[in-house]
Amino acid sequence: MQAEASSPAPRRWYVIHCKPRQEGRALENLVRQGFVCFLPKLSVRRPRNGRDVMVEESLFPGYLFINLDASQDNWAPIRSTRGVGRILRVGDRPLPVSDAIIESIRRRVAAQSPEPRLQPGERVVITDGCFAQLEAIFIAEDGDHRVTLLLNLLHQEHSLSFPAASVRRCAGA
Repeated sequence: MQAEASSPAPRRWYVIHCKPRQEGRALENLVRQGFVCFLPKLSVRRPRNGRDVMVEESLFPGYLFINLDASQDNWAPIRSTRGVGRILRVGDRPLPVSDAIIESIRRRVAAQSPEPRLQPGERVVITDGCFAQLEAIFIAEDGDHRVTLLLNLLHQEHSLSFPAASVRRCAGA
């Protein structure tokens, strides 16, 4: 009986569970140690200080991916890296993620487009103030931080200006 020649283990992607809200810290410290990591992020529009701003948020909050060779890389420093909680495992073995899944995530992140702005005639709901929960029709943007809406009050249509952060698309729209 002849022994099979062992081929070197390929580099695989693994999932790291980070400490709460420390994905960035974990990524920075792992890269500084020479590891190849991937932290997928998406740009999303969020209200901040009365206006909508674009912010980057983690696609998988609390997790990042690391590319390792199971037989060659030293895994010990990963456990003590600031921001890292643990490597996801099945039993006592780290759980690998297929390259196809990582590539699919990369394509999704690369293909993202910013959330589309409101279009004239689109139905919206007012989220703040004395008109909260009322539906209206978006007319136009009124500067960087305000929008003009058509609101039906007492059986009459009124064109009113509202902070852009206090207006959202209707759920069914």
